[in-house]
Amino acid sequence: MFETGEYVVCGNKGVCVVEKITTLDISGVDKERKYYILKPIYQSGSTVYVPVDSPKESMRRVLKREEAKELIGMIPEIPLLTISNDKLSEQIYRDCMKTGNSKEWVRIIKTIYLRKQKRIEEGRKVTAVDSKYFHMAEESLYGELAVSLEINRDAVEDYIKSTLHSS
Repeated sequence: MFETGEYVVCGNKGVCVVEKITTLDISGVDKERKYYILKPIYQSGSTVYVPVDSPKESMRRVLKREEAKELIGMIPEIPLLTISNDKLSEQIYRDCMKTGNSKEWVRIIKTIYLRKQKRIEEGRKVTAVDSKYFHMAEESLYGELAVSLEINRDAVEDYIKSTLHSS
């Protein structure tokens, strides 16, 4: 169970703070069922309602500071995604995003970054699918790392680069 005030990663909503744990007084909703009332920290004005008894895969705690540093240190070793057919790339990216796993987000970013470099070298444009999922993975990863490391989200990319260059 999560606590009020705790930071969690919730599906594609990114990092949220648990604002309340309560029942909902909304017609058509079970008045006895408890919900987490979540506020996404990077989507102002948005509220997410997640049943307390829902599958735990849909929410997890934000990485602890040491876990975030460990993840950053592992980036060079995290394998790329295997995409044998470009037509399947969106499904592979979508499946990785759905996991809510920060390592999977790193895999997407690394894979698409290299795909972009190759396409640019060949004089081709980056695909819309690659651009979309690169942005989604970056938003998710950087949002979580910013909270874990207690730094501004805009500083995360530079933090990662300086950490990897100094090791």
